Amino acid sequence: MPEAKLHDGSTIEIEVHGAGPTVLLPVNPRPAEGPKADEMRKWGMDPALGRSLVEGLGDAFQVAAFDYEGHIMATPKADTLTPDTIAADLLAVADAVGADRFAYYGYSWLALSGLQLAIRTDRLSALVMGGFPPLGGPYDGMLKVTIATHELAAAAAHAPQDRQEPVEQPGDGQTPDEYDWDTAEVTISEPQARQFVTLYEALRGFDDRSVQPLISCPRLCFVGSADEISYGERWGDVHVSLAGPIINRRAELEALGWDVHVLDGLDHTQAMQPTHVLPVLRPWLLSQIGR
Repeated sequence: MPEAKLHDGSTIEIEVHGAGPTVLLPVNPRPAEGPKADEMRKWGMDPALGRSLVEGLGDAFQVAAFDYEGHIMATPKADTLTPDTIAADLLAVADAVGADRFAYYGYSWLALSGLQLAIRTDRLSALVMGGFPPLGGPYDGMLKVTIATHELAAAAAHAPQDRQEPVEQPGDGQTPDEYDWDTAEVTISEPQARQFVTLYEALRGFDDRSVQPLISCPRLCFVGSADEISYGERWGDVHVSLAGPIINRRAELEALGWDVHVLDGLDHTQAMQPTHVLPVLRPWLLSQIGR
């Protein structure tokens, strides 16, 4: 199994499947099992999300799957997770599988990472961003949310053990529609939270309109029409609109060369599931880079 050496000296495993043009997928190719899988199903998530995407593309492409999010949560890059280092990490993965040119698909902050990669390299054959707008991205809102999350994580880390409240996991006794950010507890460590503050601090003032001419490859973005997230008071009462910028600026995006898909009625979690992603992603990749 190939491994890539990342910017901090750590290594990440890569699973390679199929043959043809290379597609980088920053997903966990190993299905979740047991209670974790049950919890994911409860929230409408495919426990084999990464594996399903790999299998859905592997007959037409060489798919390089690597769990980048899982890696940075296991090995936090608290002070070094920036657009530059993320792009370097993604290029290291491409190098490890011998791909001089490659397509990239990422969802949510991994879609943001794809945009940052695209403006730093000419090696991309295609870019697909899911669940994060290429124009009008909510960078300020996400910085506020990540700062608040970090403050909560830091406070929890310094609380006396005998005074810490039981941590409520998202979904405990709730349905997704009932989830309340006002009562939610932070379940990540201080270094895990701080790395995202580092990322969004580096993106403070980022002008995603001005960088559009730097993207030279075919590009697709998609989003669920209900992808709007309102964080509670403890997170600064921030509303993060992921669907709005794509829906409202669709004509501008298309004029800039983006293909745009809006998945009617789907929220952030629903729009990332393979049953919705593959019918958009696969035919588009075939039309752009398929043999």
